[in-house]
Amino acid sequence: MATVWIPAALRPLTGGRATVSAPGGSIRDLIDNLEAAHPGLRARLLDGERLQPGLAVVVDGETSRLKLRQPVKDDSEVHFVAARSGG
Repeated sequence: MATVWIPAALRPLTGGRATVSAPGGSIRDLIDNLEAAHPGLRARLLDGERLQPGLAVVVDGETSRLKLRQPVKDDSEVHFVAARSGG
């Protein structure tokens, strides 16, 4: 199962845990499985069928350009972080 790092603002939904494990072949699957284990996370991570505005997903150290379609491996580390923009 992938290791998911939980932002501090969302930790009340995981019982205060900074990391949780969840299965999933993609970020979308991972979020669905996180929601099953920790109700409320999906609403905080997604806006309909997209990541919340201003949120990026980092898988194994790389910011995903595929967003919810990004593949996830069993040994992946996933971080949901504030998106950076500007130049």
